[in-house]
Amino acid sequence: MGLPVEVVAGLLDAAAAEQDTDLTHLLADLEPADAARVTAGVRRLRATSDRLRRRGQELAALFSSARELAQLRDVDELLARLVERAHDLVGTDVTYLSEFDVGSRELRVRTTLGTVAPTFPGLRVPAGMGLASQVVESRRPCWTARYSAMTQAPHDQGIDETVAAEGLISLLGVPLLAGDEVIGVLFAANRVEHAFSPEEISLLSAFADHAAVVLQTARLLARANAAADETRRAYGELARHVEAMERASEVHGDLTALVLQGGDAADVASALGRALRCRVTLLDTARLDGAVREAVEQSRRSGRCVAAGAGAFAVAVLAGPALLGALLLEQGTVEFGPVEIRTAERAAQITALLSLKQDAMIEAEQRVRGDLLADLLSTDQDRRDGAGARARARGIRLDELHSVVVAAVPAELRRDAVRALRRAGGLVGEHADRVVMLTGEEDPAAAARAVHADLNRALAAPVLTVGAAREADLRDQAEAAGACARILPALGVTDAAVTTDEYLPYTALFGPGEARVARFVRSVVGPVLDWDAEHAGTLLPTLAAYLDHRMSPVNTARALHLHKNTVLQRLDRIGELLGEGWQNPDRLFRVTVAVRLARLADSP
Repeated sequence: MGLPVEVVAGLLDAAAAEQDTDLTHLLADLEPADAARVTAGVRRLRATSDRLRRRGQELAALFSSARELAQLRDVDELLARLVERAHDLVGTDVTYLSEFDVGSRELRVRTTLGTVAPTFPGLRVPAGMGLASQVVESRRPCWTARYSAMTQAPHDQGIDETVAAEGLISLLGVPLLAGDEVIGVLFAANRVEHAFSPEEISLLSAFADHAAVVLQTARLLARANAAADETRRAYGELARHVEAMERASEVHGDLTALVLQGGDAADVASALGRALRCRVTLLDTARLDGAVREAVEQSRRSGRCVAAGAGAFAVAVLAGPALLGALLLEQGTVEFGPVEIRTAERAAQITALLSLKQDAMIEAEQRVRGDLLADLLSTDQDRRDGAGARARARGIRLDELHSVVVAAVPAELRRDAVRALRRAGGLVGEHADRVVMLTGEEDPAAAARAVHADLNRALAAPVLTVGAAREADLRDQAEAAGACARILPALGVTDAAVTTDEYLPYTALFGPGEARVARFVRSVVGPVLDWDAEHAGTLLPTLAAYLDHRMSPVNTARALHLHKNTVLQRLDRIGELLGEGWQNPDRLFRVTVAVRLARLADSP
């Protein structure tokens, strides 16, 4: 059978065409059996050509994705491109990629194409459920022509509802493998029943291999980036730690020098501020309030540096349980870390050490000065003379101390009072249950006011100070001021700065030689005092009230909250004890003075 060249060429064109071609006009001269054989051969050639053409398209798509993989920049974009190409070449209604979590063994839908249900993207498939888990467990492609009738894998209600909402019926899943590890599953699905061919499974598997490379590369890059970030962070932390240690070493050297050179707490704050490049304030206990007070209390209990709000830190300066003050650090250019915090805590310890050392030196000096003052006020002339020599030896010029001030302070506050007056200079000490100070102030009133202000501020309590000019005998002046301080509370004066001259009559009566006053009182109102000592002790107060109220029984009764008859009965008893004529002018004057002196003598 010979065919013309034109017919052969036409048959070859028909075999290479993408669509069926009518061969009737080309085979008209052949016998029907020969025409049928030629037609069958052309169709086989066209099918082979279709397969080769399709294979070429598939290879082109795979090569294109390989080139994009080599230029990997955005993982999500590349995965979306791979899913898109697989969708176009496989020709299914829906194509999607699920990523496998090794920890939870869940699959999560990461990239989709062709889906319409809003619940499908991001869908999570629990471990062991559905077709996806079967692919993971078997590490091979799995498919079903009708998902609702699938029996080879357990169903999950949530997954079934999502698949039904999407309208999917047939599904094909192929694993994404990185060695022996499954890192995901690539799916192709139709909304009609469909039996997947080996060519479709092979093609989808090829795309799954590319997607696996993308995912594995993304994971490796993420790990590499995380490791690089961790390395940079570690290097940065190391550099910061080294810098912090250098600053800590600098502070340690400065603080050591301060201890050896006799520095004080203010020097510690300055050294710490320079090293940490921040503002450091030395606070005493009177300057603590608000958030700072709360932070210092926490630091006092824990012994650690505590945040005080607004980037500030406070650390208590402690000597055992005693709070000596605090360091307040306001963060500057250096970020406070563990090393800086520990440096501040050590600085607080050095501050406490220097404060104790300074207090010990001052205490020793003041003890010497207190002993010196005690000798100056002694009744022993030899001690007084020796005190003058010792004062000159210590550079204290007694001739420049012009005023003596006596302060009435409760016993538990006297030590604090002496400490508060040290800064004023002069000589300070305790004598005869009083705080006594010799000062260079020439005006005793001004000296008393200055001491009163210092003690009010330091003790936050009422204080009575009495000043006297240092004249002939220091001891006599101190005793006179002390006597005045003892008498004034009975007159209602408890918080004031006065001088002995302002209360001269009382000073004269109760100063040196006051034994004569006691004899005078006894000689005038002795019987009344004796009666009160043996009975209820009511006659002398009644007599005092009677004299204070112009000898009116009615006013006296009202002042004492008594009945008038009771007052009259007591006055009768007083008349019996003092004798007739006790209300005569001269004798009444002496009785009035004696009663007032007796009341003052009984005051503390």
